[in-house]
Amino acid sequence: MLYHHAMAHKEAKPQQPAETSALPIEVLIVDNDEAHAEVVAESLDRVGFHCHVATSGTQGAEMIEQGIYDIIVTDLVMNDVDGLGILDRAKQALPDCEVILMTGHGTIPSAVEAMRRGAFNYLLKPLKIEQLRAVAEKAAESSTLRRDNLELKRRLDEKFGFEGVIGDSRQMRDVIERLKRIAPTDATVLIQGETGTGKELVAQSIHQNSPRKNKPFVALNCAALSENILESELFGHIKGAFTDASTDRMGKFEYAHGGTLFLDEVGDMPMPTQIKLLRVLENGEITRVGSNDPIKVNVRVLSATNQSLEDAIDSGIFRSDLYHRLKVVSLRLPTLCERAEDIPALIDHFIKEFASRHNKRIKGMSLAARRRMLAYDWPGNVRQLRNMVESMIVVDYDGLLDVDDLPEELAEPNEPTGPPTAVSLAGLVGQRLEEVERLFIEETLRAAGGNREEAATMLGIGERTLYRKIKSWGLGGGD
Repeated sequence: MLYHHAMAHKEAKPQQPAETSALPIEVLIVDNDEAHAEVVAESLDRVGFHCHVATSGTQGAEMIEQGIYDIIVTDLVMNDVDGLGILDRAKQALPDCEVILMTGHGTIPSAVEAMRRGAFNYLLKPLKIEQLRAVAEKAAESSTLRRDNLELKRRLDEKFGFEGVIGDSRQMRDVIERLKRIAPTDATVLIQGETGTGKELVAQSIHQNSPRKNKPFVALNCAALSENILESELFGHIKGAFTDASTDRMGKFEYAHGGTLFLDEVGDMPMPTQIKLLRVLENGEITRVGSNDPIKVNVRVLSATNQSLEDAIDSGIFRSDLYHRLKVVSLRLPTLCERAEDIPALIDHFIKEFASRHNKRIKGMSLAARRRMLAYDWPGNVRQLRNMVESMIVVDYDGLLDVDDLPEELAEPNEPTGPPTAVSLAGLVGQRLEEVERLFIEETLRAAGGNREEAATMLGIGERTLYRKIKSWGLGGGD
């Protein structure tokens, strides 16, 4: 039996950690036989796995929602949530995780069903320690390989693909496929989409995948400037052209020579500037403000708008001939709600970006927080999601982005946010130390949502030490 094997090997020298990447292999063991769960954990701990224990299916399901695991070893037959239930939850919340089922009631139909639903392997009790470790090693290799392949794909996409254009939804696949056809050409492109959908990012990706990629990419927001300043920014000016023109100045067209000029919010461009822009697009020449000497420029123009230029043409505030000159090719970006299936990938991308920027160790985001984000309507689109993930990382205190880190617009009524409130010292004075310790642990467990691992980390003690105290006091979270 596994139990006897583990005792016999208790004094053996630990082997090298079972990890094939820079991160340790996180293992969750779910078994309502507490003694067996602890022996399995010890057996895998001793060869370098980082093990966590849940002694009921319900607790295991909660830990899956709140944590990140590479391998789950679960008993098949449990009183509440059974092993197949754990398997289904794992495949939903942790698609890169491998699940090993174990049971003393093995039948061919149950094994077939487990494998059909995505189990990595199916072991019969009593387990042999060598077999358990061998299967866990194989599962670790599979999980790590999948993780490394995803990372390699991300790096290749950033180096050779459309950097930063993230998403596997049908809408984004269509966008990326269109970008692949647009980028190598010299055509003007009109990018349309709501605020925050990533229009400038798409313009940058077109430039980076074009023959002009080694030349400048220059962006200008047409809505932020008055008519005179906008013309000076676009075409430059000569000394004395206006009151503050103390020297000659190169405009954005000259600066972008050989490269790409991105005109954001082009629909807000004043009519006189529209006329001059049309002339540049037609003959490839600009004239600095205050000068009569034309200057040849070779610039690809990309533009973007969050409004209907057709309506602007009908209203007489945008030129029809300029519109058709700007949209030799048009591209519409979907709202975030239209591509909601991309939200998990975007969340993971932004977690990695901002955890590095703010030098914080973030394990991931809980399933509860992800579900809250998936249910939100995102009026600010990807930009709002990006800002929200950064905000959560900045305020996070425990390494797991959870509902307590969500900003107010995603918090439910009367739901506390931020770190757990400190217990008032005044109410503790005069009580026995054991009672103070119990109260403090109970409050910490409540703040951690019943997550024993998270509570142990917050308290700075071992998870098994915490478990023994929980069990001796009869607190929740120790079943």
